[in-house]
Amino acid sequence: MRTDLQEPALPHVEDPPFAPTHASVVRLKGVSRTYGEVHALAAIDLDVAAGEMLAIVGPSGSGKTTLLNLIGLLDKPSTGEIEVLGEPTSRLTSTGYARRRQELIGFVFQSYNLIPVLSALDNVLLPLRLAGRTSAAQSARARELLDEVGLGGHHHKRPEQMSGGQRQRVAIARALIAQPQLVIADEPTASLDSENTHAAMQLFQRLNRTHGVTFVFSTHDERALRYMTRCVRLSDGQLPAGDSH
Repeated sequence: MRTDLQEPALPHVEDPPFAPTHASVVRLKGVSRTYGEVHALAAIDLDVAAGEMLAIVGPSGSGKTTLLNLIGLLDKPSTGEIEVLGEPTSRLTSTGYARRRQELIGFVFQSYNLIPVLSALDNVLLPLRLAGRTSAAQSARARELLDEVGLGGHHHKRPEQMSGGQRQRVAIARALIAQPQLVIADEPTASLDSENTHAAMQLFQRLNRTHGVTFVFSTHDERALRYMTRCVRLSDGQLPAGDSH
C-alpha cells in the first residue's frame, strides 16, 4: 500500500460539486488493474456499504494491496469505474481525484507512518496542515480524538516514547481527524500481540458505531475477522461470484 502522506493544499479546479447520491460509500464496477504485462486485478465488482466493517482477505500476491489502493483513491483503474458516494470518479481531473481522497477517506498504514519529531497531537493534525485546513477548532478536535482512543495523557509524546499499540492509536486518530466517510486500514494488527489486537479491533468497532465511519481492512489475522460485518476473499486478482455485495 502506498504510504506517502505529504499532499499539498489543492488549488481550485473545475470539477463538479460533490453531491452524495448513493447508500454505498464506494462501488467498483468491472474494475481491472494492470501494470505492464501483470494483471493485478481482473473485472472486480465490489459494493462497500455505508457503515460496514469489511475485510479483504487472501494470500500474498492475491491483489489485496492493489484493491485497497483503488478503493482509497490512491490509484486509478486500468478499466472499469469507481464510484464514491454515487459519483463516478472517471470524470474527475487528477486534482479532483486527490481532493475527494482528502475530503472523504482516512488511512491507517501498517507501519503507522508517524513523523518521529512530531508529538502525537501534531501527527494527528498533520493531514489538515498539509491541506491548509488547521484551526483552533480542529486542534480541539485532535485532542478529543486522542482522548477518545485512550491517549489522554500522551498528547505531547513523540512516537519513540510510545508503545506499538499507542502509536497505532495515534494513527487511528489521525485517520479520523478530517471526519472521513471511509477509513482504509492495511494489516492493522500485523505487529500487535493478542491483547493489543483485540483492543485495537474493539476500538475500530466502537468508532464504527459511534462515528458511523465505514472501515475496509486488509488482513491475514484470523483474530481480527470476528469483528467484521463482512469478509471478501481475493484469489489471483479476482473475487468469487456473490462476494460483491
